[in-house]
Amino acid sequence: MEPTENRGRIQSRTRPMAEDDPVVRWLLRGDPAIRWQVLRDLVDASEAEVTAERARVEREGWGARLLALRAADGLWANGACFPGTAEFAAATARALAAGEPPPPFPSPDEEPAEAPTDEAGTEPGQPWTATYRVLLDLCHLGTPPDSPVMQETARLVAHNCRWECDGLPFFDGEEDCCINAGTVLIGAYLGVDVAPVVERLLADQMPDGGWNCWAQTRPAPSSFASTLDVVDGLLRWERRTGGSEEVRRARRNGEEYLLRRNLFRSLRTGEVVNPRWKMFSYPPRWHYDLLKATEYFARRGGTPDPRLAEAIEHVRARRQADGRWLLENTHPGAVHFRFEEPDSTPSRWNTLRALRVLRWYDSPDSPDSARQAP
Repeated sequence: MEPTENRGRIQSRTRPMAEDDPVVRWLLRGDPAIRWQVLRDLVDASEAEVTAERARVEREGWGARLLALRAADGLWANGACFPGTAEFAAATARALAAGEPPPPFPSPDEEPAEAPTDEAGTEPGQPWTATYRVLLDLCHLGTPPDSPVMQETARLVAHNCRWECDGLPFFDGEEDCCINAGTVLIGAYLGVDVAPVVERLLADQMPDGGWNCWAQTRPAPSSFASTLDVVDGLLRWERRTGGSEEVRRARRNGEEYLLRRNLFRSLRTGEVVNPRWKMFSYPPRWHYDLLKATEYFARRGGTPDPRLAEAIEHVRARRQADGRWLLENTHPGAVHFRFEEPDSTPSRWNTLRALRVLRWYDSPDSPDSARQAP
């Protein structure tokens, strides 16, 4: 996920941080993907300085490493959502087009072994190495979307990549609303038309205003994680295209689902739904936590809703004595490489994201800014 909407920075009326602030100095020693966002969102650097630093993402550091792993056909790990599934997805598309049953999904034993670039790729869990996951990472990093390599990638993925589910082309989406939300995010980022996927998301919205990716296969209430991913994808699509009143209404109803629950409490009992949501991972992937949720509302902008106050205080409380936030609760699974490690050590990603949230929330128009300003 790109940290702020495609066209500009999170709006804040608080003073920028000084470049000689110890935390800012530490952040600016990080990867170009970190530095350009610090320059834009924390120190209010000039547009020219931000653009120059952002251009380095595809040539240096994490962005360059991910792009170097792309195959000539535009795919990573030979699959859309899972490694080694490209031929299965193509065979599924052919079978369904011929009115025949699709082939069985490949068993893990039949999939080619992963070849991660370091030891971090050997953990059990969901793999994060295929095309969909890497494109989301490249959006998170802020890799310039209009660069030749990113636009070439978009064309190749549109032509060559199919979903394991039903063999549909990548930018047509599939049945899972969480994956479709990420597809909308990627499409909006790269300038690809994903309006039909947006329409699918609107049709999948549940009566309480939320979404749940399990609703396709079994009765289920709305999910915090699914709802957050969908409203984020819809917001980015609106800002890229101008949106529609129908999409804005759906997004606002999804936001209301989260806000009525103070971002982490059961509406029925008032209890915390999952204590791990108070721990901040990076990348959060499809998982939910309070930093990911509050960052969405900061990206959306406007006057902070009073129902955000408790979640914001949990973000603030995770700040360490040195002004930094830790990496926590890393989600297991094969990766090409880690952006940061290990858990319980200072995280540039989480520090940047938390400072960005607090800068927005502590603006003068916040209902609690006078009490909460540091």
